[in-house]
Amino acid sequence: MRAAFVQRNTLETQISVRLDLDGSGKSKLATGIGFLDHMLDQIARHGLVDLDIAASGDLHIDAHHTVEDIGITLGQALAQAWGDKKGLRRYGHAYVPLDEALTRVVVDLSGRPGLVFNVPFTRPTIGEFDVDLVREFFQGLVNHAAITVHIDGLRGDNSHHQAETVFKAFARALRMAVEADPRASGVPSTKGSL
Repeated sequence: MRAAFVQRNTLETQISVRLDLDGSGKSKLATGIGFLDHMLDQIARHGLVDLDIAASGDLHIDAHHTVEDIGITLGQALAQAWGDKKGLRRYGHAYVPLDEALTRVVVDLSGRPGLVFNVPFTRPTIGEFDVDLVREFFQGLVNHAAITVHIDGLRGDNSHHQAETVFKAFARALRMAVEADPRASGVPSTKGSL
């Protein structure tokens, strides 16, 4: 089973993440941030990852700590679930449209954290959700999953659509990267480890 359970407790947030990389796309999400739950559901459904995330945090201040720490904890759970990465494709990519919006995401399970994030959101908030937190979520995730992710918002007028294509494209690219490669048996690197 490529599954993991991670808890992260700080003075600002208490988070638990349970995931199964070989799931069917089911999710149970309770972050206290409705828009984030909607985006995390995209990762589950489009990545075919079973995802159970519970979080409580200092939302009376703002959503920053909670969103970032969920990204961190999810990154830790991903790294735990895929283990040594033997037999995986390693790379994944996806283009996802939603009406006028289009995003490209490319993933490398490199063992090196790196995020290139180029999404020119057309407004600063989606409801009460600060769009800057999309980048913060992915920065926490890539740092703790130790992966490289390039996210490019190629077009879009509606910030909700832009954000949703980011999460859907990430899910699809991740799904490709963590799939078993039937022609490979070892770690997909000339170094012999990732």
